[in-house]
This record gives sequence, C-alpha cells and structure tokens, in this order.
Amino acid sequence: MRGPHNIWRLIRTGATFARTGALREILAALDAPPLLRFAARAVSWTFAPLGKRGDPTLPPITRALRALGPAYIKFGQTLSTRPDVVGEELALELTYLQDKLPPFPTDIARATVEQELGISVDAVFSEFSDAVAAASIAQVHHARLAADGREVAVKVLRPNIEREFQTDIDAFHFFAAVIEFLLPQTRRLRPSDVVAHFESVVNGELDLRLESASASEFAETTADDPGFVVPKVDWRLTSKRVMTLDWAEGIPANDIERLRAAGHDLEDIGNRVLRLFLSHALRDGLFHGDMHHGNLKIAPNGDIVALDFGIMGRIDDYTRRVYAEILYGFIRRDYQRLAEIHFEAGYVPADQDVGEFARALRSVGEPIFGMDATGISMGQLLRHLFEVTERFGMQTRTELILLQRTMVVVEGVARSLNPHINIWAVAQPVVESYIAESIGPRAVVRDIATTLRVLSRFGPRLPVIAETLLISQNRAPAPRVVHRPLRALGYFAMGAAFSAGVLGLFWLI
Repeated sequence: MRGPHNIWRLIRTGATFARTGALREILAALDAPPLLRFAARAVSWTFAPLGKRGDPTLPPITRALRALGPAYIKFGQTLSTRPDVVGEELALELTYLQDKLPPFPTDIARATVEQELGISVDAVFSEFSDAVAAASIAQVHHARLAADGREVAVKVLRPNIEREFQTDIDAFHFFAAVIEFLLPQTRRLRPSDVVAHFESVVNGELDLRLESASASEFAETTADDPGFVVPKVDWRLTSKRVMTLDWAEGIPANDIERLRAAGHDLEDIGNRVLRLFLSHALRDGLFHGDMHHGNLKIAPNGDIVALDFGIMGRIDDYTRRVYAEILYGFIRRDYQRLAEIHFEAGYVPADQDVGEFARALRSVGEPIFGMDATGISMGQLLRHLFEVTERFGMQTRTELILLQRTMVVVEGVARSLNPHINIWAVAQPVVESYIAESIGPRAVVRDIATTLRVLSRFGPRLPVIAETLLISQNRAPAPRVVHRPLRALGYFAMGAAFSAGVLGLFWLI
C-alpha cells in the first residue's frame, strides 16, 4: 500500500539520514532551496533520535543505507546505475556499497533448499558449508555434489525477503511522490520512474530462475571469448529461491597484492576487462550490468571469471550502432559528425542548433584528449556530457544509462589493475571492428537479407492485407472480382522487393 501510512516510514528514514549526516549530502546533491533545506533539517533533527545510528566508519549515505536494511542497500546499488540522477561521484560510491550483511542460519538455508528442490541436502551434497558470502537478497554456500564430487555454489534467498522488499518498495513510491511534489526541479530526473525501475530489477533478482537464465544466455554469447568464463548453471538444482552454479576458484579482482604474488600480468588483465566489456555490449547487445571488482575473479590460469548475474544490460542493434558511432566520434575527435549522430538518433530535439551542440561536445572531448594517458577518465567525460545534454534538452536515455554507468565501473576496475591504461587506445580496435561489421557493406547486405526474410514470412498474407486496407479506405465491401488483381499485386510487390534486394547485393559485391 502506497498510502499515507508510509509517513511514519518517511519520518524514520529521514531521521536516519539526519543522524548519519546523509541528509545534508542529499539536499546539496539535489540543489534544494535554502528554505527547504532548513525545514528538512529542522523536522529531521526533531525526530533524529528515532533514526538508526549505523556504522560511523562508513561514508554518510552508505552508512544510512546500510543501517536501514537490505531494501535500502539494494536501492543504493540500483541508484549507482543512474549517475544522471545522483551524480558520477556518488554513483561510484554507491557502486562499492558494502552489502556484506550478517548471514542467516545455515539450518534455514538447508531447509529452503530441501523445500524448494524436494531433495535431502545430505543425500545430494557430500559437503554444504556455512555462508561464504551474504548480501542484501541472498547468501552463497560452498557445496560438493555427492554423485560426482563436483564443487558448486548454492545461492539461497533470504527468508521472507519478498515480503520485506515489497513493503519497502511501497514506501519508496510514496517517498518519490513526496520528493516530486516538494522539489519540482527533480521531475526531470523522474524519481517515480527510478523507483519503478528499481522495482522491476528487484522482482527479477527475487526469482533466481531468471538470474540463472541470464547466466546461461551470457555463457552462450561469450563461449568463444578466450580468457573469459561464466560458471555453468545446474538447472536440476535451481528453482525460484535456490540457484546452483559451478564453483569458481580464483582471486578477487580487487586483491592486487595476491594477484601480483600469483604472477598474473595485471596490465593485460586490466586491458582485457575493458575490451571484453565493450565486445559484449557492442557485439552481443548483452553485457554484465554490475561488473565491479566483487563480481570478478581471476582464475589460476589468468581467466577472468564473472559472477552474479542479477543485473544484465541489453541493447538493441540500432542503439548499439549509435553508441558505437558516438564512441568512434570521440576517438576520431569528429565533433560535427558526433553532433549529427545525436540529432539523427533523436537524442537531441530537432529545434536545437547542430553547430552549437558540436561546439559543446568539443568542450567535452578536447580536455580528455589533452591529458596524459593516466589522466584520461570516462567518468569525467560522462559527467561533462550529462551537463551538456541537459543544457540542450536531451532526455534521459534509459537504455544507455546502465551501459554508461557500467563503463565507468569497468574503467575503475581496469585502472586499478593497470594504472597507466589509456582507455581510448584499448577501446579503439574493438569499436573500429564493430563499426566495420555493423555499418559497412557487409552490414547493409545483412540488413537487406533480414528485410527479405521478414517479407517472406508475410508473403502469403500480403494480398489479404492489401485488400483489407483498400476496403477499409473505401468504407465499402470490395467486389469479389478485385480479389485476383489484388493477389497479383501482392505477389508483384514481393517480387519487386526480392529483385531490389538481389540488385542491392550485386551492387555491394
């Protein structure tokens, strides 16, 4: 229920944010009017004793979210995918939100596994450890199958987590409505839509069958990528509240000292992380949407192992081409063409000036290219780009936000492994290869072939469709005698389309 009863939750949340010092940072980030800041502080400090204290060693906002519980932690993680809403700096802080929570008892986990899968844990597993990792939604256990001795990771949802999240999500919707009412300038950022996006993400993560499907699909699309591994899903031991994967042995990507001691080539790993991410996004249109250090391990042989597939990004073919052209425009420093791409894609309103937008984009790109390789930052570029696009009335492109945010995170991972990485030099061959495949003559041939396949599926229906259209336009039943001419017209249209396609193929070849 999203009614006024959530006022108490709002007060408790505000009190916690005030007590932890997070309220001051949030009001500043939202550029709230001074009077509203004063009123919010006065009300919140009045109720501050009702707030939770949190861990004083954490940054204020992270501290408040940790104190408020799993739903707030997950909401913070989701907000980290929206730098256009919270800013790049806070988005980066939320990305590394420490969500290691106290695990729930192993007995409950075992009971959940038995109830969900209809098995006896002792009969199926020769080993079943206590939780090795506990997060806001689920925890993971290391286990060994009795049948073949294979090591697996068993992920189990927290008890009653679905009900707890739904209660908090209802409160979030109420909070968003209050924010939009009190701070009209935030409506451009669409807080209600952000909460709705969060709800859809959480609903997906609360069904581990969907995460398993994402892991399975990701494994298929990346099967031929050397040095990249996605653990295999064991569907026999997977259900809505339980997920079983092959166990991934390796060193966490953020443990630099252990990686160096193990003899890994950190520079090569850092470069590969960035190249693989771009390949997945551009080539496949399916990429890991939460590719931070904690979700990456480095195997003993140097392979990069991906974990946690609750957040996956998808981009359609057209958007991938636009995004690649945008990256390529920055790489080539062709700002006029870069501006034209934004207008052609409809990202910038047509009433804006292309030349002025190109000049603004130059102000984004040139400072980056004037830096030493160690100073080049995708985060800086995106922060400035958000400012420019806002000035030119560009609406938030939700299909690109996760991609942009993940690229910032991946850049951070790559830079931690290879501090001297030049992201443009590493990205250039991947982007150029995709451009050649997706925009060159081969791509035109594929597009024509795809069009012909679609037309062939509708071929037998074209005469009927044409007849129906003519009848509806004339608003009178068509004489039966027109049926054959219309059918002939339909087949003629098919033949013309096929002929055009063949001629196009010969022209390209």
